Amino acid sequence: MLPSSPIQTEPRPPSRRPPLRFDRNEVAGAFGDLGTDLPLLIGVIAASGVDSAGVLIMFGLMQVFSGLWYRMPMPVQPLKAFAALVIAQKIPGRIIFGGGLAIGISMFFLSVTGLIDALARLVPKPVVRGIQFGLALQLATLALTKYVGSDGAAGYALAAAAFTVTVLLFGNRRWPAALIVIALGVAYALVFKLDLATAERAVGLHLPTWHLPQTADILTGAVLLALPQIPLSLGNSILATRQVVHDHFPERQLSVRQISFTYALMNLVNPFLGGFPVCHGSGGLVGHYAFGARTGGSAVIYGGIFLVMGLFFSQGFAEVVQIFPLPVLGVLLLFEALSLATLLRDISGERRDLLVSLLVGLLCAGLPYGYLVGLLVGTAVYYAMQRGWVGLGKF
Repeated sequence: MLPSSPIQTEPRPPSRRPPLRFDRNEVAGAFGDLGTDLPLLIGVIAASGVDSAGVLIMFGLMQVFSGLWYRMPMPVQPLKAFAALVIAQKIPGRIIFGGGLAIGISMFFLSVTGLIDALARLVPKPVVRGIQFGLALQLATLALTKYVGSDGAAGYALAAAAFTVTVLLFGNRRWPAALIVIALGVAYALVFKLDLATAERAVGLHLPTWHLPQTADILTGAVLLALPQIPLSLGNSILATRQVVHDHFPERQLSVRQISFTYALMNLVNPFLGGFPVCHGSGGLVGHYAFGARTGGSAVIYGGIFLVMGLFFSQGFAEVVQIFPLPVLGVLLLFEALSLATLLRDISGERRDLLVSLLVGLLCAGLPYGYLVGLLVGTAVYYAMQRGWVGLGKF
C-alpha cells in the first residue's frame, strides 16, 4: 500500500468567488425555467386574489438574491405542491403567507440542527435520480398536454418551428437556442396577439405592501400547505439540487445544509412583503444550464425581468402575459424535462440502481403525494436490495 500523502500544514489561500457574467448565453439561460414558473404564478394570483405586485417583485428579488449568493445558475421557483393546492382550493393570501412562514421556519430548523445532513446521508443517489426523473415526467406531460397544442394548428406549427430551432442550436454558445426561440415567440405575439389597450392599462408603478402573518394563519398554512410541500422540497429542492450542482459544478462543494438555509431564509422574508413561497429546484438549475447559463448572471437577469413586470406592469400581469404563446413555453419546458431525464445516464450501467430510479420516478409522477411515497418506498427498496432481502430475479 502506498503511504498516505503528508498533511498540509500551510493554510490555503481563500478561493475567489466565481464572477458573474451577463453575456448572451446567460441571457438565453435565463429563460430556461420560464415555462414552469409563469403558469404557476398566473394561477396563484388569479385563484387567491393576492396582490400581483408583491408576488412578482419578491419573486424577482429572490432570483437576484440566489444568483448573487451562489454565483451559479441557481434560480428559485414557486413551491409547486403549495401552488397546486392554492389554485385548486382558492386559498386566500393570509393563509398563503402563514404557510410560507411555516415552511421557512421548518427548513431553518432542519438546517441549523443538521438534521438535513442526516437525511442526505440516508437517501441514496438512485432515489435522488428517481425524484429528478419523476419531475421530468411531470414537466414533459405538462408541456405536451397543456402547452404545445394550446393555440390550435398555428400553435402546433409554432411549436414545431421552436423545436427544430432548439434541436439545431442546442448547446451552441454563439447562437443560444433559447434566445432564438423567445424571439420567435415575441414576433408571433406582436403579430397575432398584441392588444395595445390592455397593455396601456397595465402600466403604472406599484410597490409591495407589508403583511404580518397571524398565529392562526401560520398554523392553518402549516397543515394545509406546508406539510404536503415538505416531501417535494426535501427530495427535489434540496437533495436533487445538490446532486445537480455536483454534476455540473463539481468544483463547488455545496452542502444540503447551505441549500436548505437559503431556502429557509427566502421564506422567512417573503411572507412579510406579499411574496409567494419559493424554493431552489433541480429543474430550474438544469433548465438554466441546458440553455447556456454558467454563472449567477442568468438568475439575476431572470429576476430583473420579474422586477420590471412587478414594478411597472403588475396590475395587468395576467392579461399581458397571455399574449406570449404557450407553445413556445412548452418547447422550453420539454427540453428542461429531457435534460433532467438524461441525468439517469450515470446509473444506467447498474441494473439495481436503475430499477430503483425508475420505480421512484413513476411513483413521484403518478401518485398523490408521490414525492413522499417515492422517497420512502425507493429508500426502503434500495436498502432491502443492498441486504439481499429483495432480488432482481430475471430483471
